Amino acid sequence: MQLFPFDDDYLDRLRRRDFKTEQHFVAYFTKLLMIKLRSRLRSSSAVEDIQQETFVRVFNTLRSATGIRNPGGLGAFVNSVCNNVLLEFYRASAKPTQDDENIAERPDLTIDLEGALVTNQIRERVREILARLPEKDRRLLRAVFFEERDKDEVCEEYGVDRDYLRVLLHRAKQNFRVIYMESQPDKAPGMEQ
Repeated sequence: MQLFPFDDDYLDRLRRRDFKTEQHFVAYFTKLLMIKLRSRLRSSSAVEDIQQETFVRVFNTLRSATGIRNPGGLGAFVNSVCNNVLLEFYRASAKPTQDDENIAERPDLTIDLEGALVTNQIRERVREILARLPEKDRRLLRAVFFEERDKDEVCEEYGVDRDYLRVLLHRAKQNFRVIYMESQPDKAPGMEQ
């Protein structure tokens, strides 16, 4: 796909709601957004909804008094609006709806002793491995995975940006994996994990 060179004239035509320019704009960015969203979403209706919401927000911004001034940044702007809409979609999908909260679930009266035992063993094993990790790795893994703290808050605490936080998490998980593998009892020949 060839990148389109947006200029001031193109931006002006979009602001004036020139039909052919709007058609071109939507067709051009639909292809790009489709590539991005199909890799992140299963539902084609969700992909279409997010595309539509992205276009609505972009056109509203274009036509506002403080709209886009640099035509060269139009592609980046559309991409970041799409990212925001996608994040809002993820958050909305993760929250229970009011209908879900009103449905009374029957309590499960059976007791899964074996499952509870296995869960306790796993929990104890994780504690042991965490105790063997360097303090920085242990604190980082606890903050992100057990306490589920906001990643921006963790970045601020560690004095890093989101990209470097990913590096730190990768290293901490790698250290965890190494200790876990070292503590595995030897397997009998021919047995695989």
